[in-house]
Formats: sequence, structure tokens, C-alpha cells
Amino acid sequence: MEFQPFASPLLENAVNEFAKLPGIGRKTALRLVLHLLRQEPAVAECFGEAIVRLRREVHYCKVCHNISDADVCAICGDPSRDAATVCVVENIKEVMVVENTKQYRGLYHVLGGVISPMDGIGPADIEIDSLVARVAEGGIKEVILALSPTMEGDTTNFYIFRKLAPYQVKVSILARGVSIGDELEYTDEVTLGRSIVNRLPFDETFHN
Repeated sequence: MEFQPFASPLLENAVNEFAKLPGIGRKTALRLVLHLLRQEPAVAECFGEAIVRLRREVHYCKVCHNISDADVCAICGDPSRDAATVCVVENIKEVMVVENTKQYRGLYHVLGGVISPMDGIGPADIEIDSLVARVAEGGIKEVILALSPTMEGDTTNFYIFRKLAPYQVKVSILARGVSIGDELEYTDEVTLGRSIVNRLPFDETFHN
């Protein structure tokens, strides 16, 4: 669908901004903007304020790099969580996916990506050093590698395993109920929950 120039530059600007969002084309962007125009001004103002506050006030947890309203996120600050177990995930969405399984009560470490030389992403570009520093401080007994079973995920798993080798910490990996090549965030909660419960020592999966 080819769009003709809008009669209102304000409308066109709003559509252009919405269309910058992932998965939102100009047709969908126009529908969203027109929806906002039909609402009371207060509704649009609340929407805009929520976006501005999100960008200005949301932080990343200084411990695990999850999103947080404070320096330390609610999960890291929860004394009922198992602080001796850390689940390593690629991004923030996967924290939510694992939490939804209700099968895990430890802490997290968000890498912010995976090693991908083709995309120019190396170990120094993601939060691996901070993970090693957490383990080196002591108190962590198990690190669960919960990355997607892709080539990039497996490469990152092996790199982390080697980096943690000098420390007395168990390194485990999700059971392969998650199919090879699947993205973790699209795995159903039952399958992912079983994969966490039935996790395996990483070195055993490497040698098999």
C-alpha cells in the first residue's frame, strides 16, 4: 500500500515515529495514531508520559543487568530467592519467559546478546566479564546456561564454561527438550520448565 502525503504534518510525523517500532508498518502505524486521536486528550497524554518515563527512569540492575526501577532489581533484592544459583540468559525477555515457568527460584544474569562474529559481537561486547566477577566473589554454586540452542548460543555457552573453569562452580545447561535451533523466548512454558528442572552438567553434554 503506497501512502499519499498526509494533509497534516503532525499526523505524518506521528505515523513515521510509530513505524520505527519493530514489526509496525506504516499501515499499522496509521491505525494506531488514528486510534489515539479518537481518545480523550488525557489518554494520549498518559500514553506519552509512560513512554517518556520508561526511557528516562528505567534502569538496568547493577547486579544482573535486568530492567529495574532501582539500582538493584526486585529479583536480586528478594531474600527468598536462591542466591547460590544463577541462570544466564541472552536478554530481558528471557528472564520473563523463565519466570513464567514457575520452576526456577534462583537469580539471573542477562548477557545482553550472544557471541556472533558474523555480526561483529565478541565476548567483550556482552556481560560475560561481570558474570565471571560475580562467580569469583564466591557464594554461587551453580550457573545454569539458558541460552537458545543455536550455533551462537552454543558458542557462548562454551566460552562461558571455559571462563568459569578455574572456579569451584557447577555449570549446567538446559535439557534438550528445547529443540536445536529454537529461540528460547518462543518455547512453551511447560517444555522450558522441564528443561530447567532436568538440566544437565555442561561438560557431559560437551563430551557426548
